[in-house]
Amino acid sequence: MPQPRVKLVVTGDDFGYCARRNRGIVECFQKGAISNVSLLVNGMAAEEAAEISKRHSIPIGLHANLSEGLPVCDTLPKGSSLVNDDGYFHGKMGFRKALRNGQLKMIEVEQELKAQVQLFCELTGQLPHHMDGHQHVHVLPGVRDVFARVLSDHQIRFTRVPVEPGLHHCTWLSPQLRGFYLQVEQDSLDSIPVFLKHGIRWPHAYIGLTTVGKSMSVASLKTALQNAVGTPSPSSSSENAEPRSRCDLTAVPDSSQKGDGTLTVELMVHPGYPSLPQEGGCGEGPDDFSQSLDRLHELRTLTDPELRRLYKEKNIQLCAFRDL
Repeated sequence: MPQPRVKLVVTGDDFGYCARRNRGIVECFQKGAISNVSLLVNGMAAEEAAEISKRHSIPIGLHANLSEGLPVCDTLPKGSSLVNDDGYFHGKMGFRKALRNGQLKMIEVEQELKAQVQLFCELTGQLPHHMDGHQHVHVLPGVRDVFARVLSDHQIRFTRVPVEPGLHHCTWLSPQLRGFYLQVEQDSLDSIPVFLKHGIRWPHAYIGLTTVGKSMSVASLKTALQNAVGTPSPSSSSENAEPRSRCDLTAVPDSSQKGDGTLTVELMVHPGYPSLPQEGGCGEGPDDFSQSLDRLHELRTLTDPELRRLYKEKNIQLCAFRDL
């Protein structure tokens, strides 16, 4: 049987985090290794990133941030539930803890998200082609409802649903990371009815949890792509196999309605050059991951000619959200 045609959106996250991140992302775009970027409007190099995207005509969306650095909304009340005593967001896990404890006010979440959309428009001169959540906060309970309303109100058509086929078979992940990813998956599945209700779309499948940093290689990307397009794996008959419906639940992009057999996939990536200490970040300086060589490893993998040959062999066409 002929291979299905695959449209792959390769999204470079954290655009605007620092100048060295911007440089790496642009290099990847110019080499045809990524096709889309996601902008942190509270990143220290966000203005530069927006100018770069205009100069090079890079398709750009909003990486909504509620967990790292400083908020951008100047009408948040003093002592807002979104920030700690120092005025910074609560952090990746701190945000989730505050949410579980009922400490976050959703009206403030909505204020901040709307302010970030507005700042994105001011920086880029356009609405985002898509909008996702930094550290996957957009699929969390309560937040997902506000997020969906903001997208709908601004007519932003696309988001990210991080349900990755094959995740359950990645036993090499550390227990802590595996647990976090499985919770992200469950939150994402629970978000689907909310996003559908608001007419929001996303690709058929998602890749990016199992290929972050040093876990990324041409071989791991090939495996992830095979899982994403439904290629049977040796373990697919086991009792822990993931049902194909995990992907089917997320199949509502425009291309799925054309009847041409095209599959759409998003690959989340974080290429760049290591951040220098005290340069970049979202107000608190760069984190450890940003200062590590993991970002550079992703850049080198994504620009490997072997990966380009794989795309050609598998009939994979890179595109952006605006092309779906």
